[in-house]
Amino acid sequence: MSLKEEKVLHVITGLDDGGAEAVLYRLCCFERQNTHIVVSLTDRGKYADLFDQAGIDVFCLDMTKGLLSIQGIYKLWKLVNKIEPNIIQTWMYHADLIGGIVGRFSGIQAICWGVHHTDLHPVKTKFTTRLVARVCALVSGWLPAKIICCAHKSREVHLQFGYPINKCVVIPNGYDLARFSPDDNARQRLRDELDLAENMPLFGMIARFDPQKDHENLLKALSILKIQGYAFRCILVGNGLTGDNDELSMLIDHCEVRDRVLLLGARNDVPDIMNSLDVHVLSSAYGEAFPNVLSEAMACGTPCIATDVGDAGVIVGDTGWIVSAQSPQELAAAMIQALTLSKNRADWKERQKRCRERIIENFSIDKTCQAYRKVWQESKMSA
Repeated sequence: MSLKEEKVLHVITGLDDGGAEAVLYRLCCFERQNTHIVVSLTDRGKYADLFDQAGIDVFCLDMTKGLLSIQGIYKLWKLVNKIEPNIIQTWMYHADLIGGIVGRFSGIQAICWGVHHTDLHPVKTKFTTRLVARVCALVSGWLPAKIICCAHKSREVHLQFGYPINKCVVIPNGYDLARFSPDDNARQRLRDELDLAENMPLFGMIARFDPQKDHENLLKALSILKIQGYAFRCILVGNGLTGDNDELSMLIDHCEVRDRVLLLGARNDVPDIMNSLDVHVLSSAYGEAFPNVLSEAMACGTPCIATDVGDAGVIVGDTGWIVSAQSPQELAAAMIQALTLSKNRADWKERQKRCRERIIENFSIDKTCQAYRKVWQESKMSA
């Protein structure tokens, strides 16, 4: 059977709005040498409708999130035997374990796990997730043929966790460089909507409101900039970033930056937002693997400042700034440096150009598709 005729069955924990889900969607849409079928252990989430629109079959097992069910496992077993895939690609711990076991009992040898975590903190990570991860580590030597980590940091952490070094391979996330590209018109549209002058420095962060993203760190850094007399605005975009979020409102007021912060909530025009920014900031405290927002911003020619989490440094390279997590002083210093350097338009234009070039050279969706195809073929040969 040729590569073009392979059936790849993807098993994922759920299809909500998350990084791994977005990577799966892009991979299935752009990797067209194979036939892709998607199974969600839980519900349809955000992405099932998008898969439908792309002509990719989606099946949902309706398990309760975080819990396994005999009925759901049986449904998956029936699906696997009906579809008869050549390769099973799983995504995240619960799917790795269930998809791997069901695949083996169905006679599938070419099973590839997907690892998208870098942190299993005993307080910050759910007990069930940590338990399933422990079981995965115990069976990782024989259950999967290959283990795909989305970040070098993920591979490093899971090797320490007991995953076999000979099976772990890093495939960075890939991005649609036609969708995420420099667009002066988009920049102007967003700034007009927000009633911002072209020369007003604009920071921004696209990230859900969650302790992992550490918005408090960013707000404290903005407070430092304000106290030192810098003119700027900062937009916060994502689930929970709205005025009715009492916890967020208290943080904004405590940092005294109400007049500098704009809350936009969840948006579906992310490329436009990335183009409107002068600098994208990621202030995460922990838990990142391969932060998509950094690559998406840089693909639009927007320099980034990020805390040293996951593979942020690998993505940003020498085009932006990497600072210690949970250090508002370091974050503010980097933001001040960016404001200063941006005044030299020629140098700043060159920096913007290098941002996009770095993503083109290292993190395009085409490179990701090629890497997955290679691993899938190797998994068939080694099984």
